[in-house]
Amino acid sequence: MPWNQGNGGPWGGGGDNGHGGGGGQGPWGQGPRGGGGPGGGGPQPPNLDDLIRQGQEKLKRALPGGMGGGGGKKSWPIIALVAIAGLVALDFIGQANIFFYRVQADEQGVVLRFGEYNRTSAPGLHMKLPTPVETVLTPTVTRVNRIDVGYVSGAEQGRSDLVRDMPQESLMLTGDANIVDIDFAIFWRIKDAGQYLFNVADQAGTVKAVAESVMREVIGRSEIEPILTEARQEVEQAVREGAQRTLDDYGAGIEVAQIQLLKVDPPAQVIDAFRDVEAARQDQQRLRNEAEAYANRVIPEARGQSEQIRQGAEGYREQVVADAQGEAQRFLDILEEYRKAQDITTERLFLETMEDVLAGKQKVIIDQAPGEGQGVLPYLPLPELQRRTPRAGTSN
Repeated sequence: MPWNQGNGGPWGGGGDNGHGGGGGQGPWGQGPRGGGGPGGGGPQPPNLDDLIRQGQEKLKRALPGGMGGGGGKKSWPIIALVAIAGLVALDFIGQANIFFYRVQADEQGVVLRFGEYNRTSAPGLHMKLPTPVETVLTPTVTRVNRIDVGYVSGAEQGRSDLVRDMPQESLMLTGDANIVDIDFAIFWRIKDAGQYLFNVADQAGTVKAVAESVMREVIGRSEIEPILTEARQEVEQAVREGAQRTLDDYGAGIEVAQIQLLKVDPPAQVIDAFRDVEAARQDQQRLRNEAEAYANRVIPEARGQSEQIRQGAEGYREQVVADAQGEAQRFLDILEEYRKAQDITTERLFLETMEDVLAGKQKVIIDQAPGEGQGVLPYLPLPELQRRTPRAGTSN
């Protein structure tokens, strides 16, 4: 096919069929060359050998010392150094990972030398031997993973509203020969990335199997009543500690963060009977609390009353004893005075006694002294006159 079709070939460039000065241009920018091509002296495509030769010449001129002769051997170390420097620069900024590698804050770096575990590195920038001598794995160690035991949640099956029970996992035998249905969740994270990657093949499956085994052991040592009521926290703590000890013995490099009991119920077949028993137990507890409240109210009142009576009796006893002691002391005082002056004391006692006996009585005093007429003393009843005087004033 001739290159001079119409206006200078497929790359444009109107021409004069190779005879004029403004001939067409080829794809590499050179003018058409005449010669023995088909169809006469029209333009021909460039020679590929000439193009390769021109590229080699340009590369020789660009490299120091040139590529030809003895200077080519001296230029190869420079080329190698430039290439290595470029790789190191790319590696340092995290683009190649040949000599350097970076471990993020939430990761641990596990370095493998020829595929064998060599060391674990902390977060930061580290050096290593070039690939494939050493390779690095950087698993995330701060993410908390969750495994459910006893049921399959809807999230695992792509549906948020679906929960499927797994009785082969959830039904467990208690220490008092009862069956309890338990669903629980395990929260765990990586503690040692090297152990996690190489000591255990199925990490999640191992965690689930260990936690389920320890849960069955703890439930088998406990009775059903505390498991259903107040011992949930103790069960969670015991299972977490037991599972952690087992995983540490395996060298799994896993930390069990939490065991959470989600459901603790009797089996579905007998749950109604257990609910009746639980209702009766709650009634029993309520009645016991009411009785204890009544006792706490009545007993202090009775103790207060008994203390009041006791203190009253003690006061009465002290009063009687004090009165008796006073009377006895008074008698001793009178006796002592009587011994000093018997006549005067006798008369005084007689007068005081008569004063007590005749108080408030009508009295007539008779003087028994001889030679005094009839011996009747005139008596002016002043108290009677005093009682009558207000009455007379009132009548007036």
